[in-house]
Amino acid sequence: MNDALVVKDVHKRYGDHEAVKGISFTVHEGEIFGLIGPNGAGKTTTLRMISTLLKISSGTIEVCGYDVSSQSDDVREVICYLPEDAGAYKDMTGRRYLNFMAGFFASGEKKQELVRKAISIADLGPRIDSKVDTYSKGMMRRLLIARAIMPSPKFAILDEVTSGLDVVNAHEIRDIIRDIADSGVTILLSSHNMHEVEVLCDRVAMIDGGEIILTGTPDEMKARYGARDLEEVFIRAVKEREGSQ
Repeated sequence: MNDALVVKDVHKRYGDHEAVKGISFTVHEGEIFGLIGPNGAGKTTTLRMISTLLKISSGTIEVCGYDVSSQSDDVREVICYLPEDAGAYKDMTGRRYLNFMAGFFASGEKKQELVRKAISIADLGPRIDSKVDTYSKGMMRRLLIARAIMPSPKFAILDEVTSGLDVVNAHEIRDIIRDIADSGVTILLSSHNMHEVEVLCDRVAMIDGGEIILTGTPDEMKARYGARDLEEVFIRAVKEREGSQ
């Protein structure tokens, strides 16, 4: 099985503060991989380094065979990155927004193909022609996911994609993510919602204090600690790590 992402001994320092402390993990092609941990654990910093938005202090990251430091333009060609705080132009309709964004990737009929694909992913029905400022959080997230996936990336990076959504909307977004993965896109999903990761992800890395403390499938992790869920696994893994220090 080929690896779509290889992270090796990666550090990120801001002056004297080390936000990420030598993490290593891999994501296989075609899987949904979860990076989970509490707020401030280093999740978003890691995603920003993978997506070339932050420079690595030391270590290496390869995405689809490209080095993020020396081949950043190639990396950007094969990824999409949807940050937690992403937004859209609120004075546009959903359709107009997707048309506008598609113009960065194609023109003519190819552009219209991208727009049709995005409209299908968003699945907003007649509300695609409503202004974005009338959208609920769930509708906005659908639109943004559609915009991110529209150019057919090989590797999708999604940060806290269901944050702030109610149960129904979060469930619907998870279904969209599964459909995207089934289409052949590898997905790296960051979340502090451990139930979500447990039901959605093939494998998981737990991060705490800038360090990866555990990696494996949800079932492997639960079996290791005799735990009922990943939340219990995380608590036990953190205590185990603190006890060894």
